[in-house]
Amino acid sequence: MDNSKQQIHNDESAPEFANWQDVLTLLEHSCQQEQLDFLLSMLLTYDEREALLARMNILHELIKGERSQRQVSQMLGVGVATITRGSSELKKLQPEQKQQLQAMLQAAADKA
Repeated sequence: MDNSKQQIHNDESAPEFANWQDVLTLLEHSCQQEQLDFLLSMLLTYDEREALLARMNILHELIKGERSQRQVSQMLGVGVATITRGSSELKKLQPEQKQQLQAMLQAAADKA
């Protein structure tokens, strides 16, 4: 454990989970225990879960590239600005990261 995290854990008024890696560790553990649905239902409100679903669909549609941003916006019932934010995030990815994301999204879509 690095010193900064150890200092945080030594301070009783500090939160137990201090960074994004802690969130990922919790999610990974819940997947191993087959409790991901329960965990995410507790962590996220209905609206947050719907927003996450919308983000998945936005990224999937943008990666497929079969529709314009306006068409994706209309299809999903979200604003063009929301689509643009998703597009901006995709542009930050390296080609191999984009391919990895595309493969994950397509695998999930195929199972749906």
